Amino acid sequence: MKNIKKCFMLAVCIFTASSLFGQQKDWAQFGRYAEANKTVKTPSKVVFMGNSITDGWWSTDSLFFKTNGFIGRGISGQTTAEMLVRFRADVINLKPKAVVILAGTNDIAQNNGYIAMENILGNIISMVELAKANNIDAILCSVLPAYEFGWRKGLEPAGKIIELNKMIKAYADRNKLTYIDYHSRLADERGGLPEKYSKDGVHPTLDGYKIMEEILLPALKRY
Repeated sequence: MKNIKKCFMLAVCIFTASSLFGQQKDWAQFGRYAEANKTVKTPSKVVFMGNSITDGWWSTDSLFFKTNGFIGRGISGQTTAEMLVRFRADVINLKPKAVVILAGTNDIAQNNGYIAMENILGNIISMVELAKANNIDAILCSVLPAYEFGWRKGLEPAGKIIELNKMIKAYADRNKLTYIDYHSRLADERGGLPEKYSKDGVHPTLDGYKIMEEILLPALKRY
């Protein structure tokens, strides 16, 4: 009888602990910008939605954002699904005139498991449709080149990135959206991000970001 009671109590403890963990886990990381969002003066100019490339952009060249009145809302490691979930909190509620969406690298890297190309595009399209419904102009960006992911090797991402970029551009063209092509300017002969623009082949250095700014700024002058 004592053993039965012990087993029961152990099961209750495990269930309680797992439930608390599930409640505490902020999957889409709403908490990352929760406080910062409260201080944003609305309406804002332009919000940058993305992953570590957008996140690192702010830390590498924050003057670019501050000088132009742009807001960075990138979170390292995020896939398009996570960005879509937090799109209302980190974009719509800030009431920007435009949103710059740079997404897809971590989907191809399978950070949350395999996802088909059409579903990656679908998540991006859903962000665009949410933006449109709230009178926010959506600007779509090409995924940056990458020959290999250091944290998940063997996926051969270079060709997959090119394929996804073609899909994003085709959608942008059909819907008369601005498409920003970083890939063509930054890619080397292998379809990767060269050492002169990146230390790890994925994330840009300041020189890489400066080229991206040069490509992007003309499209943002109206804002």
